[in-house]
Amino acid sequence: MTRHVVVTGASSGIGAACARAFAKLGDRLSLGARRTDRLEQVVPGALHQALDVTDAGSVERFVAAAIAAHGPIDVLVNNAGLARGVEKIAEGTGEAWREMIETNVLGLLEVTRRVLPQMVAAGRGHIVVIGSIAGHKAYAGGGVYCGSKRALQPICEAIRLETLGSGVRVTSVDPGMVQTEFSSVRFRGDAERAAKVYQDTRPLSADDVADCVVFAATRPPHVDIETIVVMPTDQASPHHLHRGGR
Repeated sequence: MTRHVVVTGASSGIGAACARAFAKLGDRLSLGARRTDRLEQVVPGALHQALDVTDAGSVERFVAAAIAAHGPIDVLVNNAGLARGVEKIAEGTGEAWREMIETNVLGLLEVTRRVLPQMVAAGRGHIVVIGSIAGHKAYAGGGVYCGSKRALQPICEAIRLETLGSGVRVTSVDPGMVQTEFSSVRFRGDAERAAKVYQDTRPLSADDVADCVVFAATRPPHVDIETIVVMPTDQASPHHLHRGGR
């Protein structure tokens, strides 16, 4: 039986990789992102809908369009998120902090609260959250980003408690370094600075993370993979990274 899979932030990186991976399984896809011009290139034939998770109206329209196109949602991949800058707490202005919290935490909640009730009513469904190793271990210059990702852990735990017995599953997939547009976004398009993040090391690919998402989503209904922490072999923590080959 094919499923209706919704992916937020699906225009690139992990979101796009997840969309392609589920498409290979024959699932029906609803893809949302702010960069709608890129969505059609990810999975042709899927629903492509503008989505800004920080805008409640945009979220409401997206979820309504997804359900109208493909019916009840079986899997929600909450991927939309970002890091912005490397401000230390004493040096921050608050602008980047608000953007990260509104996107990574409030945005995820805005989407989830509109999807979760129908899953509970149906007696099945899967909420997948793309977290980060940053939610487990903080680092200097990333305090607010790390805080926004750590917040997802108790949110996931609370959803499991609140939906216990409903058949709804909740999985957090928390990767270490992944070579996507993440660093380019963090450094506001500074390609040279972003490239240095991955220089002389072997980061994960977006497909590596998508493999973990699909694995969790394809377990039998009675199996819930609560958390997957996936790291590059060359990385032991956010600030312990091997460079320069084996």
